[in-house]
Amino acid sequence: VQLQASGGGSVQAGGSLRLSCAASGGSLSSYTVGWFRQTPGKDREFVSQTARFDGATSYADSVKGRFTISRDDAKNTGYLQMNSLKPEDTADYFCAADEGWGGGGYDYWGKGTLVTVSS
Repeated sequence: VQLQASGGGSVQAGGSLRLSCAASGGSLSSYTVGWFRQTPGKDREFVSQTARFDGATSYADSVKGRFTISRDDAKNTGYLQMNSLKPEDTADYFCAADEGWGGGGYDYWGKGTLVTVSS
């Protein structure tokens, strides 16, 4: 499956963005879909995931209550709604898909979409 993330941009603190992860070459409903982010010089950080089949969600503590992950299987697209953005949310955001439950590492990755939050 190929993944393409989009929706990044520049926003002021307190604002919102919605990231999309469009899949092709496979049905996203069969995969656990995750979002990660990375800033220069730092390791890639888990943000959120939604599990295949049952859609169970999990979030990093740093985004809990502000970000919401979802998926539209009919459109073969995943989403990350980001509200109450903070400058520390500035990063490249990546979507990924895993044939399992995400715990052993993700199998497929898209290119990042840059989110910049100004104070």
